[in-house]
Amino acid sequence: MIYYGKQSINQDDIEAVTEVLNSDFLTQGPKVSEFENDLKIFCNAKYAKVVSNATAALHLAYLAIGIQKGDIVWTSPNTFVSTANAAKFCDAEVDFVDIDPKTYNMSIDSLREKLIQAKQNNKLPKLVVPVHFSGQSCQMQEISELSKEYGFKVIEDASHALGGDYKNKKVGSCEFSDMAIFSFHPVKMITTGEGGAITTNDPKLDEKVALLRTHGITKDIKKFENETHGDWYYEQKVLGYNYRLTDIQAALGVSQLKRLDKFVSRRREIASFYFDHLKDIVLPFQHQDTNSSWHLFVIQTENRKKVYEDLVKKGIQTQVHYIPVNAQPYYKSPSLINCNNFYSKCLSLPLYPDLTNQDLELVVRSFENN
Repeated sequence: MIYYGKQSINQDDIEAVTEVLNSDFLTQGPKVSEFENDLKIFCNAKYAKVVSNATAALHLAYLAIGIQKGDIVWTSPNTFVSTANAAKFCDAEVDFVDIDPKTYNMSIDSLREKLIQAKQNNKLPKLVVPVHFSGQSCQMQEISELSKEYGFKVIEDASHALGGDYKNKKVGSCEFSDMAIFSFHPVKMITTGEGGAITTNDPKLDEKVALLRTHGITKDIKKFENETHGDWYYEQKVLGYNYRLTDIQAALGVSQLKRLDKFVSRRREIASFYFDHLKDIVLPFQHQDTNSSWHLFVIQTENRKKVYEDLVKKGIQTQVHYIPVNAQPYYKSPSLINCNNFYSKCLSLPLYPDLTNQDLELVVRSFENN
């Protein structure tokens, strides 16, 4: 079977994990700090914190920004449910902004129109969460300008986009946002099994994330309210969570990050192959300000179910990204035209670094008879 996505693990990764298994630290050891340092350098951000998964990263980012009961969070319907669910974890209200019919990212025009209406109704969002679908950055400069005009915060859901570029800077640099979050699920750019990260340039936000991910506990003597009892002493400052990444996972992340540029380069080669060889199919559009990391290669095709099933019979797994979140029974939000049209035809083709050219030729040939 040729899968739609798959991790790439080599001997260096295995040895990195084995080294930690033979060490004194399996949980919060030196590899966590090393991974965080490597990430912030790669993204050109001032701070990075790693956590147990991207949903935890979203939850902590929302809490750190101050989302609470009664606040309003807007995001894209073209995402996995966790982007919206994490706002619900904070007791916030969630609403959705329709997507751009070309990029499949949050539409700037729709966002602007929705903000005008929300201001008239005194229902402006406290936070907007653009999702970098498939690895292509949203138009962050325009979103940033709107955030200053209407007074909302911005968190980038960059789960798909580690290694991608926007205006010649790495996604995650947070030049046009308060924070960015990443996913290290096996089908993403790099993997730690499960895992996530938050980057920011704001020291206060970084400090809040660090506190919240570990039960709200600090061991920093400068922050104690009471006199320390000894080296073992700690204080819980807020109600936090156990959202920590282990040293085992961080070691895999450190090793994988060394190959990220190669992974992204290969993904871009695969995307180019599809662009060159697929005919009479609606192919993904790339905005001139972006250079996608190509987590997904999403086409639009008629008779999607038949195409999906025919490809499975040929040993090729595709996937659908995503069922619009606003259409889920839990949310039951108003229908959004562009997202609905996209969902009715979208299909994600196989795309991961270990795909061979022979695999790609098989995928392309399979469409000749569909």
